[in-house]
Amino acid sequence: MKIAFISGTSITQSRIFDDWENEETATLHGVVPYRRKGETVVVNRHGPDGKTPPHKINHRANVQALADLGFSDVIALCSVGSLDEALPPGTLVSCNDYVSFHPATFSDEIGRYEAPSIPNNLLPEILKVSPHPIQTGKIYVQMKGPRFETPAEVRLIRSWGDVVGMNLASEADLCREAGLRLSTLCMIDNYANGLTGEPISGDRFRALVAKNQEKVNTLFQAMLTSFAGQ
Repeated sequence: MKIAFISGTSITQSRIFDDWENEETATLHGVVPYRRKGETVVVNRHGPDGKTPPHKINHRANVQALADLGFSDVIALCSVGSLDEALPPGTLVSCNDYVSFHPATFSDEIGRYEAPSIPNNLLPEILKVSPHPIQTGKIYVQMKGPRFETPAEVRLIRSWGDVVGMNLASEADLCREAGLRLSTLCMIDNYANGLTGEPISGDRFRALVAKNQEKVNTLFQAMLTSFAGQ
């Protein structure tokens, strides 16, 4: 099956993709590097070196590249913070709705109104092959970044959704406009700032991401085996 992945930190730190070919494609919105093996590609939303901060990511170029390369199905894997103490770090979730006050679009024309959605058409197969439980039907709240949310912001957005991040809603907006079917997976790497009283920092966040890396690796491998025969 021809399938594309959009991910971030998990790609930078994973050895799964070491033998994949490094390629790039030019789009109307910029050049996008990606890794390819057979008919499967992986785009690191943070760039090939993983150093592009969330507010600088060229989501238009990333999604346009996948459309130009002829993909119809995209799986986005995101690192998120939990807005619910019942969803601890290390939990995998899939989101079917989102909140974003910074909508992304390819169009600068008035009168184009899209009804946002996340098809999650590949989720049934992902649930069957995943070596780990995945909680479904969650709501993603997108904040702009690049900093973590303040405790006051977290108190406000807890009533809006289950997890918080900085990228998925923009990718969902653009995938819909581009005619790409998006399925979502989120690894909860931390509790949102102030939720439990535990401090959060860049160093602590990176340590939590590293702790969950093996779980992400095995999930990626299961999906590659199921969808791409790799």
